Amino acid sequence: MNKTIAILATLDTKGEEARFVAKELEKLGSQPLLVDLGVLGKVTEAAEIPREEVAKAGGTPLENLQNEATREHAVPVMVAGAACLLRERLDRGELHGVLGLGGLQGTAACTEVMRTFPYGLPKLMVSTVASGDTSAYVDIKDITMMFSVGDILGLNRFTRKILANAAGAVHGMAQVEAGLEIDPAGKPLIGMTNLGVLTTGAMHALELFEKAGYEVVVFHAVGSGGRAMEQMIKQGILGAVFDYAMGEIADAVHGGLRAADADRLTVAGEMGIPQVLCPGGAEHLGVLVDPPNTIPERYREHASVFHNPVVFVPRLKGDEFAAVAKEIGRRLQHTTGNACMLLPTRGTGSYAKPGGPLHDPDSDRAFFAALKAAVPSSIEWVERDTHAEDPKFVEEAVSRLVELVEKRR
Repeated sequence: MNKTIAILATLDTKGEEARFVAKELEKLGSQPLLVDLGVLGKVTEAAEIPREEVAKAGGTPLENLQNEATREHAVPVMVAGAACLLRERLDRGELHGVLGLGGLQGTAACTEVMRTFPYGLPKLMVSTVASGDTSAYVDIKDITMMFSVGDILGLNRFTRKILANAAGAVHGMAQVEAGLEIDPAGKPLIGMTNLGVLTTGAMHALELFEKAGYEVVVFHAVGSGGRAMEQMIKQGILGAVFDYAMGEIADAVHGGLRAADADRLTVAGEMGIPQVLCPGGAEHLGVLVDPPNTIPERYREHASVFHNPVVFVPRLKGDEFAAVAKEIGRRLQHTTGNACMLLPTRGTGSYAKPGGPLHDPDSDRAFFAALKAAVPSSIEWVERDTHAEDPKFVEEAVSRLVELVEKRR
């Protein structure tokens, strides 16, 4: 079966290059679908989905966009239109991959379209800005960024090779048979959060889940990881959660670099899926420092350690840690059941356990008291006199989550 690959580009400035990619896809056996995101310039290549159709689907006739010729006005319309038209094809099984071509403006528009599509659909962005910070373009979606090296402006022996490689890459991804099908009657895919201060425990948990017949997606809880997990819960990809690391909440409260968004720690409860919770790594912040190995003035009175030369880790004091507990409780208010808070009273991570550089039992006690007061009664509360990476603690967490899952099946 020929796979259909959408090519997103402005066909006034990138027409020749887009058509070259289309021909390369045809050689490989894929069916190209040119989508014109341009508005003003003269069209140099005909598109299967012309700009007039894109603008209409986005809610504004092309003529109106041309009369009010600003990027701020036109781009959101063209992005919405392209996303709508391609999503209809995806829902009908008529779209198998997306490839974008662009510079600064084109990359922003193409990747905004790509971020509307589900995980697993191949998404490749050939971009002049792919060698820099691409976080704004990728966000939490599985978008592959490919640096075009030269500008996407004219064909020559070099750009032809780069674009041919791009065509080969997205064609190959579209051929992959592995899917993300969810079997409602089968064992759910489990999401688990992790931080470096919990990795030993996380590895033990993975072994235990595997023995029990469960697959686990581990999310590095540094902001993007937690947001991705919440998104995958919303989409039904994950059916249970071991939320082992909550440093993202601490950083959200106190302005650290690992902060996630307002959805963090809310979606599993709202959807009612089984979850075991542990505030791992919430006792400290992640703070980016420049120059390296320098202690910010505001944290000179805090116990601290350097996670690496540019990530400084201050321990939260009693009231600061208690504020994190209150925020965790606030975010869990929609959790009405199928959940257990498992608390390691001798330390929430390797830095905080006895002998660790951030061990502070007085601050821990203030946190535990505030957390117990804030967590809704619908969540089972269990305290264990151990630290978060203790094998017995991890074994109980895994056992409790498996039990919650099995009760629902």
